[in-house]
Amino acid sequence: MSLTPSPIELRARALTDLRMGLPVVIDLPEPLVICAAETLTQGRLNSLRALGEVQAVVSKWRADTLKISAYDGDVARFVVPMAVDARWCHAVADPILDMSYPMKGPFQAVRDGNARGQRAAVVLLKAAHLLPMAITVHTDQALSSLTHLPVEIILDPGFGHVVSAPLPLQVSQAGRLHVYRPRGGGDEHYAVEIGTPDRATPVLTRLHSACFTGDILGSLRCDCGPQLKGALAQMGQEGAGVLLYLNQEGRGIGLANKMRAYALQDQGFDTVQANHRLGFEDDERDFQIGAELLKNLGFSSIRLMTNNPNKVARLEDQGLTVVERVPLIVGGTAQNRDYLQTKADKSGHLL
Repeated sequence: MSLTPSPIELRARALTDLRMGLPVVIDLPEPLVICAAETLTQGRLNSLRALGEVQAVVSKWRADTLKISAYDGDVARFVVPMAVDARWCHAVADPILDMSYPMKGPFQAVRDGNARGQRAAVVLLKAAHLLPMAITVHTDQALSSLTHLPVEIILDPGFGHVVSAPLPLQVSQAGRLHVYRPRGGGDEHYAVEIGTPDRATPVLTRLHSACFTGDILGSLRCDCGPQLKGALAQMGQEGAGVLLYLNQEGRGIGLANKMRAYALQDQGFDTVQANHRLGFEDDERDFQIGAELLKNLGFSSIRLMTNNPNKVARLEDQGLTVVERVPLIVGGTAQNRDYLQTKADKSGHLL
């Protein structure tokens, strides 16, 4: 058995390195050194400049906000001027600073060469729940002390079932909790069985994305906490169900970026606009995770508790049969009225 890290293990290592501000190398004919703009220090920026011309890459959404031409389609590359410092990189990456640090451009967009490595860098930063802007430089130096990744990064290594045990709940004494761990590291996901669901009939199911602010703190800015409690209550009333608790906070962008989105909403942007200004898609969640967990538990046909028709379609794309969409309309407050309206107007939720 080899003690050398696999590509999956290298990816997990790279995510930690990027969060800590350490560069990572993407192996190309001319290797690409990448740093997260969010965790970049002045010392690291100086070291990158010693290797060659430093460039940055952002997603098209962030490029649109910054008025940078996205010649590569889904990402935009631009030169990091010699006159700027690491604070400039932070300000370009973080829209929270757009008002306090307005004079950042004009930007010199890059259109020559292949953006394959830069595109992979943005994917890695999103997976690390960092702002999706990378600081990059091509180099012919070995840099053997850094984590090296193949450009064909493995994104979906799957999950392993770790353990399950009985868990009596308020809604049902016959509860059971299953813990699943990604084979490539990262956050665990949970499946809660209520009662003893029959695998031969459609099971009442809720895919619930973790919401620390709503589920734990009782935030009034969303409807997540009431949806969680409402789903469990209905499963308890019916005597059977499956709740998947998926650690995809903030529609998959992580808690820190979710709080950035909240701050942008306080500046007048709606939920979707805030995500776009940060550089993310409307919804970065991976519903394949939920489908895989349901299949592992032996379910192929479900009654899905959701107000989101897109969630139904994406689960059916993964081979599950959704025989019924069960509405879950709870938790409206004065504080989340605009949030819910945006979900209906821009994300197609049936509210």
